Parts: sequence; structure tokens; C-alpha cells
Amino acid sequence: MSAEADPATARRRGGRGILHRLTRKRMFVALLMGFSSGLPLLLTSTLLQAWLTRRGYNLGLIGLVALFGLPYSFEFAWAPLFDRYTLGRLGRRRGWLLATQILLVAAIAGLGLVGPAHGFLPIAAAAVLVCFFSASQDTVINAYRRESLAEDEQPFGASLYVNGYRIAMLVASGGGLILSHYVGFRDTYLLMAAGMSVGLLTSLWADEPPGRDPGRGWRALVLEPLKSFFAQEDALLVLVFVVLYKVGDLTASNMTIPFYLRIGYSRVTIGLVVKLFGYWAIVAGGILGGIASLRIGLYRSLFWFGLLQAAATASYAALTLSGPNTAALAAVVSLENLSLGMSTAAFVGFLAVMTDRRYTATQFALLTSLMAVPRVILSAPAGYLAQAIGWAPFFLVCGLLAAPGLVLLRRFRAWLEARTEAASPLEAAVAPDA
Repeated sequence: MSAEADPATARRRGGRGILHRLTRKRMFVALLMGFSSGLPLLLTSTLLQAWLTRRGYNLGLIGLVALFGLPYSFEFAWAPLFDRYTLGRLGRRRGWLLATQILLVAAIAGLGLVGPAHGFLPIAAAAVLVCFFSASQDTVINAYRRESLAEDEQPFGASLYVNGYRIAMLVASGGGLILSHYVGFRDTYLLMAAGMSVGLLTSLWADEPPGRDPGRGWRALVLEPLKSFFAQEDALLVLVFVVLYKVGDLTASNMTIPFYLRIGYSRVTIGLVVKLFGYWAIVAGGILGGIASLRIGLYRSLFWFGLLQAAATASYAALTLSGPNTAALAAVVSLENLSLGMSTAAFVGFLAVMTDRRYTATQFALLTSLMAVPRVILSAPAGYLAQAIGWAPFFLVCGLLAAPGLVLLRRFRAWLEARTEAASPLEAAVAPDA
């Protein structure tokens, strides 16, 4: 029996505590790679929407910004390339990481230099390039994290990665909005491109993980994981559910920045209240959601947290009555972010339950690509909808969009409760192979 599989070794390792794990190089790498992964995401959505709004673009075009993120929905298509081929002398993982990060720096800087003043098509092309290289980086980072951490280190390493990701999103959105108020959007993008040096230095500092033999053939890499997934009960309906579950809040979030600006909130207020203050509500919601999922079960968590998320999304309509009131904004954002954290915790638990441990990376790539569909494709017409019916009806409709997913969830109740009866979603995600 290997040391990694030895229960006594695992107990001794667990007893060393969090402080010991934090001092491990590969844990710092997970945290820093999370930052590198999270920084580009909102540069092509939240911050870019604010820039377009300030330049006077209409709501329809601003809503179409969501389509720039299409590469996030198709990252599974080119993911096998990163398994099969080695790029440069740094190794298969670090070689690809360094390459995608260098291209990301160039693309983010290019997006800032092009800007809305040159027209919508040039900025769209630059933003799509940022999303393509960002999605590629995410794929390689996920593979690196799985290969560099021992089995019992995966949960803690993943939590560090997510925290790094959230810090970067906070820097890019809240920090970016505040920074743009003082130095302008162009220079803000150039500074964000420089911020990607965190990822570049981490890739050079990190150790290449021990990799498996990549010469297994395309059938084993692509077809067998898909065959395994679709052999499950209600597999096709599960994919539909993954698309529908968060479509309402993602559609609403696609237009919140233009909404805040149009009803009179300043960029500084948005950065401080929505991004900085709201960040902690998401963190608290994630913690509460994870604990509650263990206590009330995955099915009930998905249902009740999804219902709470729908109500929170609809509550944005109240801001149209209050006007630019900071207290009202803080209350609505807190409720929305708290429910977002809770529903996301349950949703990630569901994805873990639906993943075959033999093919975790490929199947997660499939599911996370589908998760991006509401954010990228279905929410794209959001600007036209808000323009046609007004802000208050728009957010009420977004709240109602949660209904199809919650109805479909009821079909899964019997087998989902049976599957999670013996193990919690967290245990199902990290339990060792039998």
C-alpha cells in the first residue's frame, strides 16, 4: 500500500493542521494560480460593460458583451491537447501555463489599447482573445492542481484556489472600477495586464507535477469519459438542468453594472458597496451553503437555495423605487450575494456527485462548459429585454427564470437522495477510491 493510500499516514498528515499545509510550496502555488485564473474573467464583462456604458453604447450592445465569453463554453473541445503534447522545456503543465499566460498579458493590454473608441468589432475581437486564452489557462491550472496535490490535499488546495480566484475577481471588478475613476479605463487595463505577472512568476517558481503517460489515444481521452457520463440515469436532463439552474441570476447579473450606473450610482459607490462589501456576503454564503448542504441534504439545498436566489434576483426591482440609495443597495446586494454563495455551494456539490472519479477532469470540463452557457449565450439578449420592458419588470422576469430548473430538479429527487444518502456532497467529491 502506498504512503498516500495508507490510512495511518493520512491521519498523521491531517493532524499536522492547516498551518503546516499552508507552508507547503504547492499550497501557495494553488492560491497564486487561483489569482491568475480569476483576474481575466471580469475584465471582459463587468469592467468592460462599465467602459461601454461610459462611452454611450446602447443597452443592446452592452448585453452582447456576454457573448465574448463563448470560449469558456467550449474549453472541453481543445482540453485534450494539453494532455497529449508538451510545450517547451518546462514540462507539459508549466510549459502550457507559461504560454497561455504570456498570450493573456498581450491580449489584456491589447483590449485596453483598442478600447470602445475604435468601435465595437475591434474591442469584441480583443475581448474574445482574452477569454480564449483565459479558458485555456483555466484548463491547464485545473489539471496542474489535480496532479500536484496528494489525494487528501485536494479539498484544501481547491479552497485556496477558489479564494485566490475570488480575490482576483475583487481586484478586477471592484478595484478596477475604483481605479478607472482615477486613471481611466485604458490605464486600468494595462495595470491589470501587469497583474498577470503573478501567474507568470508562479509558473516559473512551481514544480512540474508528476504526469501520467499521455499516449493513451483519443478514444480513451475523449470518448470513454463521455460514455461513462451518459450511462447515468437522466444524463441528458442533468445537462439541461446544469444550463437552467442559474440562468435567472446570471441573466440579471449581465446587466447589473449598466443598471447601477443608469439609476445614478457612482463608480466608486459600486466598487465599494457592490464589489468590496458584497464580496464578504458571497464568502459567508459559500460557508453557510456548504454546512447546510451537509445537514439538510443536497436535494433540499439545491431547491431552497435556488428559490432564495430567485427571490434575491427579483428584489433588484425594489432599487428602481428607492433611487440611488446606498443603504438599499447594500441590503439588496447582501441578500443576492449571500444566496449566490449558498446556491453555488450546493450546485458545485451536485456537479461532484455527477462526476465519475475515473474521468473527473474531462467530465468537469463538460459540466463547467455548460455552466457558462447561461452567462455567455442565454443572457446575451438581456440588454434588449431590459430596454424593451424596463428595469423593474426585467428583474422580476429574471427571478421567474429559475422556475424551469427547480421544476426539473424534482425529477431527480429519488435517485439524488439515494446517491447522497450514504455520503454528503463533499464526501462524494473527495472520498478516496474503494
